[in-house]
Amino acid sequence: MMRSSQPLTGTNGRRCKEDEKLINATLRPGKRGYIIDTRSLNVAQQARAKGGGFEQEAHYPQWRRIHKCIERFNILQESLIKLVEACNDQSHNMDRWLSKLEASNWLTHIKEILTAACLAAQCIDREGASVLVHGTEGTDSTLQVTSLAQIILDPSCRTICGFESLVVREWLQAGHPFQQRCAQSAYSNSKQKWEAPVFLLFLDCVWQILRQFPCSFEFNEQFLIMLFEHAYASQFGTFLGNNENERSKLKLQQKTMSLWSWVNRSEELSKFQNPLFEANSLVIWPSVAPQSLQLWEGVFLRWNRPSKFLDEAQEEMINIIKYN
Repeated sequence: MMRSSQPLTGTNGRRCKEDEKLINATLRPGKRGYIIDTRSLNVAQQARAKGGGFEQEAHYPQWRRIHKCIERFNILQESLIKLVEACNDQSHNMDRWLSKLEASNWLTHIKEILTAACLAAQCIDREGASVLVHGTEGTDSTLQVTSLAQIILDPSCRTICGFESLVVREWLQAGHPFQQRCAQSAYSNSKQKWEAPVFLLFLDCVWQILRQFPCSFEFNEQFLIMLFEHAYASQFGTFLGNNENERSKLKLQQKTMSLWSWVNRSEELSKFQNPLFEANSLVIWPSVAPQSLQLWEGVFLRWNRPSKFLDEAQEEMINIIKYN
């Protein structure tokens, strides 16, 4: 599995033979490859006018391109703001709650991300195919898909150390701009241009899988909540900056302590261990059916405990998603 930004084909359909040669070199004998573009075909075509674009079938004959649309950061931020507003609604009116929850589209985004990740995992596990995942810059939805696909396929990514390595490799070293995406919270009155809950959505997807496979993960829900908190506000330097270059220039390794050093101390590690954990070497396939996806109460209702109608409201919400 590979990840990248979009190819710069532009309106003239420019080629990069080195790219073609490199990507084709990953194909196994007799196997084909899949390119999973996390943009819609329309968005990808619009990107060509700005110098971007997508791979042309004529130049990648052994590869099949599939578009699995995952919304971009500005839409995701609006979704988070609407979700937080719904969770803070004190009217105790179920219809109002359902309307706001549906309008946020948060669970829809989770379904889209998990669906794309399952597709990538299926191509690798069931066909032995090579997979290339990319969006526009390759630092947002691309990382969500590749990270979740590895959790589905690789048991080591479901351990505490393995998951920490996954976050370092797929998010920190790959250049997810934490400084821009997590600059403020959904409670802020001002809206930052590059703000987006991309990492939070990834953690929410992991929680959904953890809830469906409670014995297959070495870490618990609190571990995921802890990572969410430190991505937005932390006394450690792990999530500061937008990329490795910025962190190096800021000399964060010399000036700050690593979050992982703190987490992996025995007195802290015990808080994040799952007592139900049993090592599972199998691939796990999460369900994306409406009844399988739930609102992450540990994050979004942590200070507002669910009212009596919440369970009934979630059932109604499942029906809304199912029949629409």
